[in-house]
Amino acid sequence: MKRQLILEDGTVFKGEAFGSDTDKIGEVVFNTGMTGYQEILSDPSYCGQIVTLTYPLIGNYGINRDDFESINPAISGFIVKEAADCPSNWRNEISLDEMLKSKGIPGISGIDTRKLTRIIRRHGTLKGAICRIEKKPEEIIEQLKATVAPTDQVKRVSTKTAYPSPGRGKRIALVDFGMKHGILRELNDRDCDVVVLPYNVTASEILLLNPDGVMLSNGPGNPKDVPEAIEMIQGIQGKVPLFGICLGHQLFALANRADTEKMKFGHRGSNHPVQDLRTGKVALTSQNHGYTVQRESIERTNLEVTHIALNDKTIEGLKHKEYPAFTVQYHPEASPGPVDANYLFDEFLSMIESEKEEGEAKCQNVQI
Repeated sequence: MKRQLILEDGTVFKGEAFGSDTDKIGEVVFNTGMTGYQEILSDPSYCGQIVTLTYPLIGNYGINRDDFESINPAISGFIVKEAADCPSNWRNEISLDEMLKSKGIPGISGIDTRKLTRIIRRHGTLKGAICRIEKKPEEIIEQLKATVAPTDQVKRVSTKTAYPSPGRGKRIALVDFGMKHGILRELNDRDCDVVVLPYNVTASEILLLNPDGVMLSNGPGNPKDVPEAIEMIQGIQGKVPLFGICLGHQLFALANRADTEKMKFGHRGSNHPVQDLRTGKVALTSQNHGYTVQRESIERTNLEVTHIALNDKTIEGLKHKEYPAFTVQYHPEASPGPVDANYLFDEFLSMIESEKEEGEAKCQNVQI
C-alpha cells in the first residue's frame, strides 16, 4: 500500500506504508543512530514528532520486551529507507511493523531519507504529515501551515500519580517530565529508593518526602511551556541535592535566570562527542533535544558551564556555584547509545553523601 509524507514547505515524498494506517501530523526530525530504533520509538521526548532514521535498514533485529523506554510510545510517525520484513535476533518477539500497528503509529518506507535529512539540515525542523496517497498535497500543506505547535507534551507523557520503585539505599524523588525508563533502571541498579512524581509536583510536596536527592528527568517540547516546574526547582535547590537530564537541564537553567532557545534541527543520535571542561575528557553520548541553553545568558547567573558539545560548542552541562546541583543536556543512561557518561549517576550519589556528611558535621559543631 502506498503512502506519502508531505512537508509544510511543499516537498512530497511517496513511499510504502507500514505500521498503523492512521494519518498523523508532527514535527519532522532526524536521528543518526545506527541501532536502538525500539528505544527511539518509545522515548517520551519524541512526543508529537515524526522521526526519520538516517541509517538505511531498520527493523532487522525486531522488537523485544526489554528495550522499551516507556509503555505507551508518544511518537507521531516513523520514516525509514527500508523496513525489514523478516527480523532475525534471538530476542525478537514481534516485527517493527506489528509493533507500530499495535501502538497506532504510522510508518513510511522506501523514500530518500538522505534527501529528507538534508532538507531538515538546510531549513530546520519542519511540520509534516504522513497520510494516505489519495490525499491532495495542497490541502495538507495548508493544514500544516495552520497547525499550531502543541505546548502540552510534558503533561501528556508524565505520570498522573506518584508511585514508588523501592530500594534500600538513598531516597530519590524522580520528577517525571517524560522519563525514560533507563533513568529509573540506573537508580534502581544503585539500590536507590525511588519515588516517581508528576511533572506538576510542588516544592513543598517534594520536601515532605524528605528525599536525599531530586532527579529532574528528560522530556519533550519547549521548557518554557512548563512554568510550574521552574517554580518547583527554585523552591528545592539549595535544600536538597539535584541532578537534571535533558529537559531537566533546561528547566534548571531557566530556574536560575538563564535562557533557552530552539535549535535549527537539534541533536538526536547516539554518538555525539561531549567534553568535560573540568577534566578535558571526551565522552560519546546519546542525545535527543531540540532546545539549548543560551551561552550568553549564563553570565548573569550563579551557574558554571561544565560540558560542551564538540560539534557545535553548545552547552551540555551546568553546575550551580553555591548549591549541590548539576545537570547535563545529554543522556547518561544511554538506551540507546554508549554508556561513557554512566558515571554521572555515581557522582550524584556521591554528592548526596558529601552533603549528608557536611550536614552531620555542622550539627555536631552546634551541639558542642
